[in-house]
Amino acid sequence: MVPDDVADPFVLDRGTWDTLVEHAWSDFPYEVCGLLGVRPDSSIAHFPITNAERSMTYYAMDAKQLLRAMREIEDEGYDLAIYHSHTHTQAYPSDTDIRLAAYPDATYLIVTLQDRDQPDVRAYSIIDGEVTEKPVIVRDEQVA
Repeated sequence: MVPDDVADPFVLDRGTWDTLVEHAWSDFPYEVCGLLGVRPDSSIAHFPITNAERSMTYYAMDAKQLLRAMREIEDEGYDLAIYHSHTHTQAYPSDTDIRLAAYPDATYLIVTLQDRDQPDVRAYSIIDGEVTEKPVIVRDEQVA
């Protein structure tokens, strides 16, 4: 049970957590980005999207890939999570991240590689410039 003063947790399976970290490393030292479609059973559809800026400090999702992923997420009725990496800073939304957060119902994930030996994934809601951290719960995948 989550106390009333704590945001609802964001649940990731170990495979998705690993995939997000691997994606962050895949274009290091540049930021990577993408979307997650969260299904009602908490399973996740992953949509890696090219960072059109190929920057170490900023991301802009490729417009065509973004549109295709957003359509699928909407068509399937998934909840939206938006992620990107911070390669040299902590996993906290920057002023730019906060200013550009246009989806109040989305969860914003940041993958940090600041500590090269211990990557981390943090989750936030960003509503009207107000940032609230959500606990991230990483569950082990079920063995069939």
